[in-house]
Amino acid sequence: MSSTRAVAIDLAFTPAEEQLIQAGKGIGAQERLSQGDVWESTLRLWLQHLIADGGDSAPAELQSCEEICLGLQFVDDAQITDLNARWRNKPTATDVLSFSALEADMPLDNCPSLELGDIIVSVPTAERQALEQEHSLERELCWLVSHGLLHLLGWDHPDESRLEAMLQCQEQLVAMAGIVQSHGEINCESADEITEET
Repeated sequence: MSSTRAVAIDLAFTPAEEQLIQAGKGIGAQERLSQGDVWESTLRLWLQHLIADGGDSAPAELQSCEEICLGLQFVDDAQITDLNARWRNKPTATDVLSFSALEADMPLDNCPSLELGDIIVSVPTAERQALEQEHSLERELCWLVSHGLLHLLGWDHPDESRLEAMLQCQEQLVAMAGIVQSHGEINCESADEITEET
């Protein structure tokens, strides 16, 4: 494993609406729904780990960039349903959506800043899933954001083995955030959609 290097994070953070924050159970969940600096330090830790781990964990562009830019937004079910319908032709609520800038045909030109894309999480869906899995909302938020981050970095789950590798990486990232309770069975819509490789 290579040495860990400092990673600058430029996070465009959109907190949850006030009623979603107030409904969030636990101070940790409320902080994660309202404070971008909490996510900035978590994402920096995760990205430093993935860069140091190397291999397929992170795209080559991450190894040389000086700053990583991404967006994180917390929304309600109506907002994520609208996005899911518009971008995926699925007019239903989902837990997390990720829109990767690395998949776009944009020239990278050795720019010191690397744009990853955006992660959007539905707070009500996360709350339901946390209850179903019998763990905290904070843990579910970290689980979903880690899932979205891995998608931004090019991870996918077209088959069972790749899905298992992705879920193991998510467990490691969530544990790094200081949340070590077992996740149990995943209830992530995007992970349930294992597609055939083309």
